[in-house]
Amino acid sequence: MHRADLSRAWGRILQGHPPSLSIEITTRCPLSCPGCYAYQPEHLAGTPLESLKDFQGDDLVRGILEVVDRHKPLVVHLVGGEPLVRYRELNAVLPALVERGIRAEVVTSAVRPIPESWSALDGVTVVVSIDGLQPEHDARRKPATYERILKHIVGHRIYVHCTVTSQMMERPGYLEEFMAFWNGRDEVAQIRISFFTPQIGETSREILTPEMRRRAVAELARLESGYPKLLFGDGMRKAYLDPPKDPGECIFARVTKCISADLETVVTPCQFGGNPNCAECGCVASIGLHAIGRHRLAGRVPVGSIFDVSIRAGSAVRRVRERVAAG
Repeated sequence: MHRADLSRAWGRILQGHPPSLSIEITTRCPLSCPGCYAYQPEHLAGTPLESLKDFQGDDLVRGILEVVDRHKPLVVHLVGGEPLVRYRELNAVLPALVERGIRAEVVTSAVRPIPESWSALDGVTVVVSIDGLQPEHDARRKPATYERILKHIVGHRIYVHCTVTSQMMERPGYLEEFMAFWNGRDEVAQIRISFFTPQIGETSREILTPEMRRRAVAELARLESGYPKLLFGDGMRKAYLDPPKDPGECIFARVTKCISADLETVVTPCQFGGNPNCAECGCVASIGLHAIGRHRLAGRVPVGSIFDVSIRAGSAVRRVRERVAAG
């Protein structure tokens, strides 16, 4: 969520509507990425994502817009699965969102060409997930290789998103080498960095040790001045080192409604689903809003406390509205 959206977000929250909506628009994906949270058994409390109804065509377009019109968000994150599996449907959905004054983010591997028409849509952002430098990325994300990505982003302005894993932190200079490659490309507007976020009890090799996390934060702080496309800052530095302790403290989790591919199943407590280890959260969306929440207006009132009061008030409004609708 952009800072410019904050005042509008408070209005939505007070009306009992989530300002941010995340929709898994398909269960399908041609990739098999290690650590992908969407296909972990915990994601939907033991229900495999692939077992949900997978809408297509006009049914998917209509279903997405019905969900959007019901929740009235400011921004919609269209995720998967792989959203480009449904690029034809998105060709209809994205202009409809723009007409409604809603910003949209399509989070993709860029495994197939990104439609040219999307670059002309004001308020539509394409976020391309890239897992490190080419050798590691290509091994993890084949067939969405560097070669395909570089071919498919031509003519677009994209946001690069990279999730840092322990494997990356085992080699000194890895993050700077990654930053140098993508910061120098004209197609890239911004580089976002997350840290791998595990489920409680998970033992994946992707998980950063506390020392790796501290070192990664220090490295990003050092790189910020030399790589202007990197999304970072002192507030985010502090938030990476001290993330929200639980979903109740996470502004992103509290203001984002996450809905899975059947357009009914709600993903809780956040987009990761299951029981995420918030103490090791590295989600850039969570970190970014946590940083904003710690900011003090006029040096005194934390933004997060205003969000908290607004969310509680909005919840009361929503309950009243639901009782009235139920008769």
